[in-house]
Order: sequence, then structure tokens, then C-alpha cells
Amino acid sequence: MKQHIIPAIRLTIVTIIFFAVIYPIAVWGIAQFSPNQGKGEIIEHNGKKYYSNIGQLFTDDKYFWSRPSSVDYNAAGSAGSNKGPSNEEYLTQVQARIDTFLIHNPEVDKAEIPVDLVTASGSGLDPDFSVQAAKVQVKRIAKIRKIGENKLLELIENQTEKPLLGLFGPEKINILKLNIALDNLKK
Repeated sequence: MKQHIIPAIRLTIVTIIFFAVIYPIAVWGIAQFSPNQGKGEIIEHNGKKYYSNIGQLFTDDKYFWSRPSSVDYNAAGSAGSNKGPSNEEYLTQVQARIDTFLIHNPEVDKAEIPVDLVTASGSGLDPDFSVQAAKVQVKRIAKIRKIGENKLLELIENQTEKPLLGLFGPEKINILKLNIALDNLKK
């Protein structure tokens, strides 16, 4: 028994030192060479500061709506709803989001609504959504802002982030950057 306990204690000590001391210091050190020293990308718009890596709430019809958040966009606590597709409360919530979207976008068919516009991400703070989630909102925004749909589609194309190395992950759009670019479109 002694021959197993001593190596287990040594391994525990080495693991604690590595994961609680060395690894965090290495990550912190690398972050110091990144823009803003690892504190995220801060964007200033209309006198307010926003973090582009944290989801923002947009529900005004003149903007692209953001992905729903299960934590009400509170960056102090990241969490999913932990409700599955068999949960009646969750299904009611998703249906209410679909109904609200259809009221504000009457020219859109229910089947055209991307899932990321009616369901929250796992963290509840996802700042990005799909290209389709942006395109499905173009008619509403074009009508309200009196901007041509082609100009909005061009804006979406310019704001689309391609997959890492062209392979890893889907195309995505940062909702905050897209809406700021939308505001700057008229200027």
C-alpha cells in the first residue's frame, strides 16, 4: 500500500504546482503580449465602452438582434439554461422568441429562422451569431433605416469572420461590431 501512496502524493503535488502555479503564470505572461493585455477587445461607441467578446443585448428593430442570453447578458456569471428540448418551460420560451421574431419580421417564414436567434448559447454570453441569423433580419432593417438590402448584405459580408485557417469553426459575425458598422453606414 505504501508503494502506491507515495507516488500518488508526489503526482498530486506536481499536478497542483503545474496547474495552479506554472500554467496560470504562463497564460498570464502570454496575455501580456496581446492587445489590451488579455483583457479583451474594448470598443468605444457613442461614449460607452463595450467588450466585443461578451454578448450584448440588441432588441431595437433598427438593429440586428442578438442571440438570446440565459444570464441576461450579465458577464459576472456565465451559464447555460440547463433546460433540454423535453422541458416544457424551455419549449414555451423558445416558442415565445419565435413568435416575437415573426411579429417583427412578418416577411420571414418560421422555417427560415436560424436556431441561434431563438436559443441561448452554452455560456449565455456568445457575442457571435451565424451569417444566416444576420441575413434573415435584412428586410426589417432595410425598411426601417431606408437602406438598400444589397448594401446591408454587403455590410454583412464585410463583417463576416471566416473559420480559423479556413477549416476550424463556422463563419460568424460579431453582433456588436455589426451594429456599430450599421450605425456608421449612414454617417
